[in-house]
Amino acid sequence: MKLDDGAIPDSSGEFDRARAVKQAHENELMKRANVIGVGVGYQRKGGNWTGQVALIILVVKKVPSEQLSPKDLLPSIIDGIPVDVQEVGRLTAQP
Repeated sequence: MKLDDGAIPDSSGEFDRARAVKQAHENELMKRANVIGVGVGYQRKGGNWTGQVALIILVVKKVPSEQLSPKDLLPSIIDGIPVDVQEVGRLTAQP
């Protein structure tokens, strides 16, 4: 992946750490309302890749935090890894 400045980040160690955090917290995250998947990837802000490795939490629809119960709120960081919530809609299997 190239960033806006042309640099390609060397983040294999960051990905390993993020995968370990994902594995430790995925079951808990999947129990929250609206969450349909958890992955690891590069964080996006304002539609641009940041080059920061993050936990990617896939939701059907982004919902303002005041409309969620406290147990369904998603943290912005888990064990030092940033969280990027991405709206993906309903996923269905294709034959």
